[in-house]
Amino acid sequence: METLKLTQKEDYSILMFDRGRSNPMNMQMFEEMIEVLKTLKSDDKTKALIITGKENFFSSGLDLPEIMNYDRVKTKQFWKAFMDLIIELVSFPKPLVAAITGHSPAGGCIVAIACDYRIMGAGNFKIGLNEIPVGITVPRHVFELYSFWLGKHRAYQFLMEGRLMNPQQASDAGLVDVVVPAEQVLETAERKVSHYLKFDQKTWSATKLNLRTDMIHTVTNYEEDLLDKVVEHWFHPHTQSILNGFVAMLQKK
Repeated sequence: METLKLTQKEDYSILMFDRGRSNPMNMQMFEEMIEVLKTLKSDDKTKALIITGKENFFSSGLDLPEIMNYDRVKTKQFWKAFMDLIIELVSFPKPLVAAITGHSPAGGCIVAIACDYRIMGAGNFKIGLNEIPVGITVPRHVFELYSFWLGKHRAYQFLMEGRLMNPQQASDAGLVDVVVPAEQVLETAERKVSHYLKFDQKTWSATKLNLRTDMIHTVTNYEEDLLDKVVEHWFHPHTQSILNGFVAMLQKK
């Protein structure tokens, strides 16, 4: 794998984003994550999975400078891969813990909220869904996933404002479960996994999937023309103008 690093421990695995300094997400990363998740859910040696990032970054979200160069066909393939990744994450039957090592806006946040538990490092970091300010329409299934943790009222307000939060604000809102010193994020995630693995795993998994029935249904059964609508919005001149402005701002940093 070129964008991920997988480490096998005694009875769980750690999947680390490993793409550049800030782990921006592209088509290749989605495809590699989908392959890993499909493999690990039937791997008896991996009873749980931790997803983590690098120092200061879990993931900076979508790699807009690259994605902006995709044509319509590849753009549709990209969003289809992202939808497939969300499905694999939400329906992953084993304990899934996000060890959030730094910034986690947009796509990084979506990966995190698909997990069972989120641990975030303290620091000057931001997490949340800021799609609207960037010019990206938020589909219903992402709202349902976000509101599963935040509640519909708060999730609606935060999404419509494109609100990003620091770790303590995210904890107060219910977006992350615990904030710890940045250097303790991974070990805290490993302790959480060890706690989950004390239970009978068939019982744990069956209960997880029962509680996520509505969530799994929502992310799996999206409208057939959703991807076409996403692509049309993406290539609309006004959207392209917003996206190009955001990319220009990113490239100045």
